[in-house]
Amino acid sequence: MAMLEPRYSKEEFAERGQTIYERDIRPRLPASDEGKFVAIDIETGAYELDADDYAATERLLVRHPDAQIWLCRAGHRAAYRLGGRPGRATG
Repeated sequence: MAMLEPRYSKEEFAERGQTIYERDIRPRLPASDEGKFVAIDIETGAYELDADDYAATERLLVRHPDAQIWLCRAGHRAAYRLGGRPGRATG
């Protein structure tokens, strides 16, 4: 599969994705979808929802092969968390 080139700046990409999620998708999601990944085509507004990020993005690409995909997680500020929890002892 060929790598898609971005057609938007990082700022515009993020703004479009977050706007579509907040305006069109989030209000319709039931509480049971919290924590699932939401893959959004920022050009069409089409989206797929799944507990697995890869599954959501692949289903969206089947429907929209040229999709510019914004990925977020329902009910969370970010799709992923990096690093450990502050104040947690290790070892």
